[in-house]
Amino acid sequence: MGLLLNAPAFCGELPYQLGHLTLKSAQQLFELNNHELKAASIMLKAREADAMTAAQKPNPLLSLGVSNLNLNRSQGNTNNGSNSLQDQTLNSALQISQLIERGEKRELRMASANDAIKATQMDLQDTKRQLTLLLNNAFYDLLLSQELEKINIENLNLYKKTIEAAELRLKAGDVASNDVSRMRVDALKTENDLRQAQNNRQKAQSNLAYLIGKSNEANSINADDVWPETNDALKPINDDAINKRPDVLAAEIRIKQAEENERLAQSLKTRDINIALQYQHFPGQMPGADVNTIGATVTVPLFTNYEYQGEIARAQTEVNSALSYKEQAQSSAITDLNKAHSDVQSTLEKNQRFNQQILLEAHKAADAAEFAYSHGAAGITDLLDARRVLRTLELDAANVKADYAKALAALEAANKTIDINDSN
Repeated sequence: MGLLLNAPAFCGELPYQLGHLTLKSAQQLFELNNHELKAASIMLKAREADAMTAAQKPNPLLSLGVSNLNLNRSQGNTNNGSNSLQDQTLNSALQISQLIERGEKRELRMASANDAIKATQMDLQDTKRQLTLLLNNAFYDLLLSQELEKINIENLNLYKKTIEAAELRLKAGDVASNDVSRMRVDALKTENDLRQAQNNRQKAQSNLAYLIGKSNEANSINADDVWPETNDALKPINDDAINKRPDVLAAEIRIKQAEENERLAQSLKTRDINIALQYQHFPGQMPGADVNTIGATVTVPLFTNYEYQGEIARAQTEVNSALSYKEQAQSSAITDLNKAHSDVQSTLEKNQRFNQQILLEAHKAADAAEFAYSHGAAGITDLLDARRVLRTLELDAANVKADYAKALAALEAANKTIDINDSN
């Protein structure tokens, strides 16, 4: 059932309103409903099932067979004057066999499977880290598009009021008709900008709705939050921010898993043995022999043609691949951190210049132009130029706020570390 705009819904015991959605509420919905997170969780359950399989010992085999049936039923099959099934000259055997693995194969399989679980847990955390960044960016995109839409609406309304006043002055002969036409052109351009902002808002709603699992209610979503406060303090990059990131930890665990798989491949050269015990019932074998006998066999493979060279070589290659992947993950973490630090510093400075200088001066200039035009001391050109400059700077300031918020989100994602013993 779809949610009405501003109608409360419930996420566990935490209410949320799609019409007044905060970043925190969006993150809660994301953790509950995101499709990629659910898929990653299913993959973790699959690894846990693989671990159960790896821990199993080979099952014993039970076999039952008959042989040496004499086709001469009238003479060859009777013993002790009896022609019952039990006294037939028929060799029947019951055998149970058990494969015994050697070379710690089961222990190595279990260790590899457990490492696969740990690596998948880290993959889940890294998926969450990356998707959380996408979620934050999508939320800020929606917040930005709403602000741009609001700025364009305010400017359009201002143009409409100015045009109404100018048309009255035109009738009185105070302004030229081409001045009014120029105002209408600027108003029409603002209408186009407003329509584009509305289109961007709808796209941002759809992107955010998908990430929080509310695609059917995308049009109801309205971001209701504030931009992050500017903060000059940036933590320096440290080794923990690199080596404890979930993607780096996953790569490190997979090195250990690859080494265990290499030892498992080497253990294939240790011969497994198959032990079998057999009970045999064979009446009429020879005088003085019991009809029931027991026996045992031991089966050992002979490595005369192949000694698992391919499996061992493949396992060694996977160790090298895991080592290379860890180096790649570390390099990626360093790059992410450096880029995020640089972006935060750059957007912070832009934000401060807009808030402390640029917008203040632009508002002063626009107010002065409005005052001068209303008193006949300035022409329409000066007024329109001042308005265009102010509107452009307001749009730029909103984009800089969004850039700063996204840079902070990227820095938070790049700094995401986790205790390997606590992957929940």
